[in-house]
Amino acid sequence: MPGAIHAEGLVKTFGDVRALDGVDLDVPEGTVLGLLGPNGAGKTTTVRVLTTLLRPDSGRAAVAGIDVLKHPDRVRRSIGLSGQFAAVDEYLTGRENLQMVGRLYQLKARAAKDRADELLHRFGLADAADRPAKTYSGGMRRRLDLAAALVVSPPVMFMDEPTTGLDPRNRQALWEVIKELVAGGTTLLLTTQYLEEADHLAHDICVVDQGKVIARGTSDQLKARTGGERVEVVVQRPETTGTAREVLARYGATGTGTPGEVSVEEHTRKLTVPVTGGAKLLAEVIRDLDAVGVGIDDIGLRRPTLDDVFISLTGHAAARAEDEEGARTPGDRGKHRKETAS
Repeated sequence: MPGAIHAEGLVKTFGDVRALDGVDLDVPEGTVLGLLGPNGAGKTTTVRVLTTLLRPDSGRAAVAGIDVLKHPDRVRRSIGLSGQFAAVDEYLTGRENLQMVGRLYQLKARAAKDRADELLHRFGLADAADRPAKTYSGGMRRRLDLAAALVVSPPVMFMDEPTTGLDPRNRQALWEVIKELVAGGTTLLLTTQYLEEADHLAHDICVVDQGKVIARGTSDQLKARTGGERVEVVVQRPETTGTAREVLARYGATGTGTPGEVSVEEHTRKLTVPVTGGAKLLAEVIRDLDAVGVGIDDIGLRRPTLDDVFISLTGHAAARAEDEEGARTPGDRGKHRKETAS
């Protein structure tokens, strides 16, 4: 049985750019799917299609059991959307922004006011509730935008890089809000630029690149694909980096002994190599480095991170922003709210 969010063979092109190239997704009810990928991978384009803001060239999708193409108005009544950009009316106060959204969702005036008050406290905006949003800092606007997406507690939520611009304390607070929503049965598709966010929140992860899903699974499953643990060494002197690299290459997980298996951060003097064999290797590495005169400031064993997953699967690090063909404008959010109310 298809999940609360289901897509098959989504294709979307922008001129010569194939932003989506047969994307398949399935998100079971009451779970979080983390959608991760490098710049221009198609993450935001996927969200736009699933939230009815963009029609695919081919493929099909359903949200909350409703066909996205056949019944977009019904889909909009069943979803909440928080995009990459804070889309608030800067001339209204924080309270007025939230009450307006509540009224657009056809809440009665009293219910809209009560919900606005609840969300203002929940997102730490109560003290600024009656100030115009144009006086808010960037982080405050972001929190107000997120609060607006939660006014009606929809069964399906889409959050496109929701914590961008938030400080660590407010990011942690949002994580708690997300956990509460999911515990209450909400289904969430989350795109994020923070790898630890997906690690912390997502039940399953899809990695997309060049418009295709290239890997999927739990965080642990994806990390396992990159191979075991990593030995990290920080050498004392930069001039010994090359010698240390030759030593570490012998411990590469593939056993080929090529220096290419070792990554080097020159400015921090840190070398990293994937290994198998666990902690017992550390003593051997220390012994071999000492034998060739390489002094070390630090050495340790760690599990692969989602950064390692990105580099292993795509050949480059995680995205910090969507490219133009995938980026959604602030006007998209306004469009969604107006169409939802109609």
